[in-house]
Amino acid sequence: MTRRPLNPGASPMHYFGSEVRRAREKAGMTGAELGELVPCDKATVSRIETGLLQPDEAFAVACDTAFPHLDGWFTRYLTAHRTWGDGFPEEFAEFAVYEREAAELRTFDHALFPGLLQTEDYARAVLERHPNVTRELVTERVTARLARQSVLSRDDPPLVWVLVDEPVLHRDVGDAKTMHDQLSHVAGMARRPNITVQLIPRGGAHVGLQGAFTIADTPDGRVAYLEHITDGLTTGDPSIVTEASVRFDSLRTEALRGSESLILIEQVAEQWNQP
Repeated sequence: MTRRPLNPGASPMHYFGSEVRRAREKAGMTGAELGELVPCDKATVSRIETGLLQPDEAFAVACDTAFPHLDGWFTRYLTAHRTWGDGFPEEFAEFAVYEREAAELRTFDHALFPGLLQTEDYARAVLERHPNVTRELVTERVTARLARQSVLSRDDPPLVWVLVDEPVLHRDVGDAKTMHDQLSHVAGMARRPNITVQLIPRGGAHVGLQGAFTIADTPDGRVAYLEHITDGLTTGDPSIVTEASVRFDSLRTEALRGSESLILIEQVAEQWNQP
C-alpha cells in the first residue's frame, strides 16, 4: 500500500497523527505492532496517523503505553482537544473517512438528494428537522456536509453513480427557491464527466424503499453505509456489502437513462421557479 502523506498543520487531529507516526518510527515499531496494543488493525493506525480518523481514548492510552518516555502526552493532547470533531454525527463519522478515499461511490436515496449533492439551503432545511438539535449543531453539521463535497473536486475525483427516486424532485424541502436551486445544482453536477445521476420513475414498489445506502470502493476494500431511523451503520461485512451492491444494480435496471434524467430534473427545476 502507498505510504500516506502527513499534514500536521491541517488540524489538531492531523498533528496528533503525525506525532504517533514520529514516535512509532523512532521506536522501530510497525503500524501492525502498534495496532496490537490498541487493539486495531494497521489500516486504522495509518488513518489516524494521517488525520483521516479521529482517535479514541483507548488509542491514546495505547500510545502512552508504547512510548512511555513522552510522559502521557497522547492522552493529555486528546483530552485538551475534545472538540476537534469534524461535525459529523457519530454514526456517519466512520464512513466519512472511507468516502474521502473512495475511487468510486454508488449511492441511492428514496427520500432526499444525497448529501454530496445538496446545496447549503437544502442541507440546512433537512438537518433542522432532526429532533433535539440546536441552531449551533445544525450549522456545524451543514458545514461538515458541504466540506464533504470537496471529494468531488479532487485532482482524481471518484466515479459517482447516484440513483434517486423521482418523487424526491417534488418533495418541498425548505421552499420553492430552495428546491429550484437544489435541482439546478444537481443538474450541473450531473454534467460532470465523473458523475451520473439517474431517476427511478415514480409509481410502484422497488427494493430501495427500505432505506438509502451508499457503497464506497476504497484502497482498503468495499464498504457500505446503510441509513436507518437512528442515522446509519457503516459495515465492511462482505455479505452485507454484496447484498447492497445487488440491490443497487437491481435499482439501476429500473432507472431512466442519465440523459433522460437530466432533462426531467431541469424541467422540474423550472416548475419550482414558477410563481
